[in-house]
Amino acid sequence: MFTRGQLRCLRPVAATVSISLLAGCGLLSSGGADDEDAITVGTTSAPTTLDPAASWDGSWELYRNVFQTLLSFPSGATEPQPEAAEACEFTDGSSTVYTCTLRAGLTFSNGDPLDAAAVKHSIDRIRRIDVEGGPAGLLGSLASVSTEGDRTVVFKLRKPDATFPFVLATPAMSVVAPADYPADRLREGDGVTGSGPYTLASYRSGERAELVRNDDYEGGADRKNDAVTIRYFDDSEAMVAALRDKELDVTFRGIAAEDVVAQQGADKESHLRLVEGAGAEIRYLVFNPKDPWARKPAVRKAVAQTVDRAALAHKVYKDTVEPLYSMVPRGVTGHTTGFFDTYGEPSPAKARRILAAAGITDRVPLTLWYATDRYGSVTAAEFAELKRQLEASGLFEVTIKGRPWKAFEKGYKNGEYPVFGRGWFPDFPDAENFIAPFVGERNVLNTPYRTPGITDGVLPRSRRAADRGEVVDEFEEAQRILVDDVRLLPLWQGKQYIMASEEIAGGERALDPSAIMMMWELSRKTSW
Repeated sequence: MFTRGQLRCLRPVAATVSISLLAGCGLLSSGGADDEDAITVGTTSAPTTLDPAASWDGSWELYRNVFQTLLSFPSGATEPQPEAAEACEFTDGSSTVYTCTLRAGLTFSNGDPLDAAAVKHSIDRIRRIDVEGGPAGLLGSLASVSTEGDRTVVFKLRKPDATFPFVLATPAMSVVAPADYPADRLREGDGVTGSGPYTLASYRSGERAELVRNDDYEGGADRKNDAVTIRYFDDSEAMVAALRDKELDVTFRGIAAEDVVAQQGADKESHLRLVEGAGAEIRYLVFNPKDPWARKPAVRKAVAQTVDRAALAHKVYKDTVEPLYSMVPRGVTGHTTGFFDTYGEPSPAKARRILAAAGITDRVPLTLWYATDRYGSVTAAEFAELKRQLEASGLFEVTIKGRPWKAFEKGYKNGEYPVFGRGWFPDFPDAENFIAPFVGERNVLNTPYRTPGITDGVLPRSRRAADRGEVVDEFEEAQRILVDDVRLLPLWQGKQYIMASEEIAGGERALDPSAIMMMWELSRKTSW
């Protein structure tokens, strides 16, 4: 059972996102939460929507701070712990009935009670509204939600699913106030009614979010500040410049490799500190099965045989990332090196033979799309390097195109792009979360990927095992299928960096296992 103050876990998880201090004493813990000035945080990851029922993306970074979920990952935890819930457990002996008891006296920021009915409303509306590419895909194993009194919620699953508590801990499952969030449609406007550590005092889309302490909050977050301003940037250069000019206190998500390397070197800026996290972020390419060229297995395999991941990591990212040969990153139980085992070192000659065997002798025209403002400005250089590599082989004629995130997201959901780049931060630290979201008729990419060997075989088998170490073989099988299909091409695995003023403490505790910033961990130093 998950209970407050109890450290029992559903199961061990190998993916531990640990944070280690790179530079001196600048991010040590400090005294209390009585700072007068808001801490200002910069990021290149702006929300696409304020309604949790619509988002399966970086909007979660805001949600974690203004909403509550039944379970969450507090600082240092890699397994879910109670948040709005007082206790949760499987109650049927077969991992198909999951019961949560809420904390007593919870309220939303509008004064309404956060009770079992509100939890049911929040989960049911995700499935009812069923936004295309939205979080309903996380609830595929859920059959029904019911309530027992004001404080007990019962989730009945269609089949055993040991990962369900991890799903409930994702910000997509944020509990919202029924009075302000309609059951059958998304909420409009820029308001938020939550029960999290902060309330949203003001919001300007794409520009900033003003968070202030929620005095009625009841949960596990130990807030070390009273207010946080989040500023959203289109590129990392402007964001880091604002930090250097002391317009920001902290930056994360989208720090350019050059800035990381500079701050690691002998000429680093003394008033800034850098924190490195062993992250599970991955970057990958998606091939659209509707495109006349990307749909051809030989074309996809030839791209896989040509791409030089080591050159991407070194030339573009200055070795702040590492080559990735599996959709499951290193450090997560079930990781393999399947793409390297199959293709080895990049070889245009082998790629030519792959195409020739399929009767393709002319240059293959491909258009690669990327988001111009989602993952930092260095993404443009990454795709320029991919174009250089593919065209240098003599096998491809490549066009590169980019759009701002909101337009880019709309485009890939409409199936407009032959090949496009995406990043992924895990919903929860388990190999399944690097496979399941991308396969099936409906997935987070909105590019149908029919693969019954995974959806009807590997995933149902793996979900019966509470001990995830027992399902390594299943995940290795899934990755062999992904390598054979090459519908997804992993490129690199990143680390997480926070760059902050020397006056700020708490950066080493501020990222959860999904690399979401827990703003309440940040504080201003009160003594030296």
